[in-house]
Amino acid sequence: MILSIDTATDQASVTIAENGVVIGTLTNDNQKDHAAWIQMAINDLLQQKGIAMQQLQAIAITAGPGSYTGLRVGMATAKGLCFALQIPLITINTLQAMAYAVIDQLGSKVAHMEPPLCYCPMIDARRMEVFTAVYDEQLQEIISPKAMILDELSFKEELNDRSLICFGNGSFKWENVNRYPNVLFISEKIDIAKSLAKLAASLHLMQNFANLAYTEPVYLKEFYTYIKK
Repeated sequence: MILSIDTATDQASVTIAENGVVIGTLTNDNQKDHAAWIQMAINDLLQQKGIAMQQLQAIAITAGPGSYTGLRVGMATAKGLCFALQIPLITINTLQAMAYAVIDQLGSKVAHMEPPLCYCPMIDARRMEVFTAVYDEQLQEIISPKAMILDELSFKEELNDRSLICFGNGSFKWENVNRYPNVLFISEKIDIAKSLAKLAASLHLMQNFANLAYTEPVYLKEFYTYIKK
């Protein structure tokens, strides 16, 4: 029984799953409200499903990249629960979870594309910058997670012999400048609650746990605060 928490992107979710199968999920689409929503949502979900906090065997969290505030809120919540319940923490890269969700959900939408296919999640990082990575169909990294400023030549080498599928709330930026024919843009929101449940169950089986004391969010770039002179 694992509780998964995602506050990294514009849609937050809390999910309870048993052996990787989702029992229940609550979501919040107001990104500015994630911090106020998360604790109440966890409590409400447990009550709705008649599950005691002590029945949880691990907490999984999207560790980043994503919203700085969202990552801190989610990580603090997950760590606090793990410490209080004395259960392990599982961390999952946000981009990997997004790619897993799209691979799992696309089906016939990519049937017309020439293989091999690769998957490119993009999270808006303001201006023409995104947090991104590229994965193959087995979820192996082709490009490791990083912050990237997009232009017409982005992913040129990767597109020489592959088709690229782009998605996430930052992908529209590259859609406006992309000139490559072998790129598909997925516009709908990516629901990663189910993919988090499956990934968390797999990592729990392998006992791939994070260090509760030293684990921090994956920001990928420094946080800058503008101070008026």
